[in-house]
Amino acid sequence: MKALALAVLATSLVACASTPTVKTDFDPSASFASYKTYTWALKPEASSPLVQQRIIDGINARLQAKGLREAPNGDIALAAHIATGQKQTLDTFYSGTGMGGWGWRGGGWGGGMAMGSATTTVHTYDVGTLVVDMFDAKTKQAVWRGTASGTVPSSPDKVNAAVEAGLDKLFVGFPPGKTAAR
Repeated sequence: MKALALAVLATSLVACASTPTVKTDFDPSASFASYKTYTWALKPEASSPLVQQRIIDGINARLQAKGLREAPNGDIALAAHIATGQKQTLDTFYSGTGMGGWGWRGGGWGGGMAMGSATTTVHTYDVGTLVVDMFDAKTKQAVWRGTASGTVPSSPDKVNAAVEAGLDKLFVGFPPGKTAAR
């Protein structure tokens, strides 16, 4: 299960109820119109080979839809990384008000305190981040970076949907200059 979460994380950019958090940055002096080909310098490593392949295939499909094609010694070198980690949230519920209010107390009128109770529940969940870096193959300079982070879903169907949604959001503004998602 942890392996699936790690693999998913890379693209776990989207969970059922949440949308991935996506950030992109680019070198404004890079000439994206001159890039026609790309090559993988470093493919992401995921604990699940199926999720890993879906991420690679998803990135390839989106770049090809933007007019780039994969080739040895491409104009752009791609490097992708996946990171996962756990986060926790605390939910506390109170019963009783903790305040007794004003009223008759044995020998007279007055205020008082009453006991209330609190129950805290800890929720632990996995968060995944996919980082995609692009380098100009000739100059070796970074030209674009995109990150997508989100809660890692627990089921394979939701993982696949999260990968697709995360990649869609990550590449919606690529190449820069066309409504980049910053």
